[in-house]
Amino acid sequence: MAHLLIVEDDELLRDGLSAQLMQAGHRITLAEDGHVALERLRTESFDGVVLDLGLPRVDGLAVLRGLRERLPALPVLVLTARDGVEDRVAGLNAGADDYLTKPFSLQELQARLQALLRRANLPAANPSPTGPAGSGALRLEVHPPRLWVGADAVDLTLREWTLLDLLMRHSGQVVSREDVLAAWQAEPGDTSGVASNALEVYVHRLRRKLAGAPLNIRNIRGLGYMLEASGP
Repeated sequence: MAHLLIVEDDELLRDGLSAQLMQAGHRITLAEDGHVALERLRTESFDGVVLDLGLPRVDGLAVLRGLRERLPALPVLVLTARDGVEDRVAGLNAGADDYLTKPFSLQELQARLQALLRRANLPAANPSPTGPAGSGALRLEVHPPRLWVGADAVDLTLREWTLLDLLMRHSGQVVSREDVLAAWQAEPGDTSGVASNALEVYVHRLRRKLAGAPLNIRNIRGLGYMLEASGP
């Protein structure tokens, strides 16, 4: 199974997470603070990280930013006692793939972590390291906002890019309407806001632009949207 790094300063919770995930067949490495976590990430290879934000020595957000500079595709599940929208947006902007608010069930954590590990193997999570070249390779480009599908470029509006980026970072998981709207509101310089009922229009436009990509945006009624690999 996967080699996971658990970064948590609460010894009881750290041991509980370790026991649960080892029972599921994973190999576990532990770190009790942010400094130790960064050392582990420099010297060992991991398939995923469970990261608490409230860490001593080095804050969890600082660990996350440092991690993302070296390991942009490594799945990271954030644990936090902070439940505000602004905190969730800050975590996602720093590079978190998903988050759980304390207290949480160990079963839910395991399910979310498994979803992240599956997402890491989807086409959207494995862009070509050399850019747009290569059949079937996917890559999001920031300036200008654009999606590369192999050697073909698909121009996107800023909101379409933000929506696709959010869905790609959570491939295989439901992304709520509220999270999409929060991500749009966090765009630099954006003060206009978007009506909730206009979101479906953006999703429809993005679906049309993804017609040539091995991706599908599925509407999960009453919950939100999920990005998944298209069938053969």
